[in-house]
Amino acid sequence: MQPSTGLPSLYLPLTTSNAHVDTTAARDMISAYRKGRGEPPLVVDPELQKLAETEAAAMAVADKPSQSRTVSAAIGRLGYASPGANLSAGYHTLAEAFSGWRDSPPHNAVMLSAEAGRMGIATAYAPGSKYKVYWALLVAK
Repeated sequence: MQPSTGLPSLYLPLTTSNAHVDTTAARDMISAYRKGRGEPPLVVDPELQKLAETEAAAMAVADKPSQSRTVSAAIGRLGYASPGANLSAGYHTLAEAFSGWRDSPPHNAVMLSAEAGRMGIATAYAPGSKYKVYWALLVAK
């Protein structure tokens, strides 16, 4: 649990070992963005959430982002259609990650996937890493 700072969860730094992204805030932010572009909202899916947590932790241990192609294949093996993944590192807040993804055409395409209806999102903190925070946003039908 993060200490109360009075900041909205979008701006809370995730650079401590007990910090975790607010999945509800992330879902709401991404869904509002999708709605403004004519796409349906996302729901947090327990299996995708678990996979996102596992992937974020694995990236933190490896000290490098994974390949989205590999993670998308793992999503497909779970039985989901139209998988997509934003895997990144270095964003210290949800607001930074969202802005970075929105401004990157491939990452933006994942957030706005017309096929997506489910998501999972997680972070992992690696104090010795130059990136500090690793992110996994997974979407699927």
